[in-house]
Amino acid sequence: MEEQPVNIPCPICSTEGQLGMVANVDEIPYFGEHTQVTVLCHACGWRQTDFIPAEGKKAGAWKLVLDDTKKLRSRVVRSSSCTVRIKELDLEVMPGTNSTGYVSNVEGVLNRFVDIINMVRRDVERDLETDTEENEELLKARATLDSLLSSIENAGDGSTFTLEFLDPHGHSMILDEDAVERELTEEELVELPVGPDPAVFSSDDVNA
Repeated sequence: MEEQPVNIPCPICSTEGQLGMVANVDEIPYFGEHTQVTVLCHACGWRQTDFIPAEGKKAGAWKLVLDDTKKLRSRVVRSSSCTVRIKELDLEVMPGTNSTGYVSNVEGVLNRFVDIINMVRRDVERDLETDTEENEELLKARATLDSLLSSIENAGDGSTFTLEFLDPHGHSMILDEDAVERELTEEELVELPVGPDPAVFSSDDVNA
């Protein structure tokens, strides 16, 4: 994969002449041909990756009930426009301005939630050491976080919940025979964020 220079300033640090783009066409089983586009800045280290299917996709949602540990190995494609949700645990990750796409499996998605929960838990622990006036609330918060971690760690084996992907651009999928696809409602299309602008530029911006 040859990197191509992009003749626009970095959207993060505004440095000119430091952006490059790498595009790789690949085949994902059950997902079809797609292009993985990565734009990176050599000045500040910013990077954005996204997945663009060869065929047009409609806005849609996927859900999978995690009632078996085998489903943790199921492949997923999550684009930068996808919201990931676990309603039963009141967990949701929405795409932001620096959101990036990835190909992983269900366990990898859950591990991303675990990383965020552990980060919040460390903040709570630090506050417990310094703030004695709000200990009761902090202890409740820690107990809630511990319960979330336990539920995720026991997914499919004593803990059952539903993983949802909601993608206004339709570039995301959960690749499992039990996964259910549906169209997004009008209300969801209005409310859901679409993440950053796609990391795709016109031919005028890219030096061949």
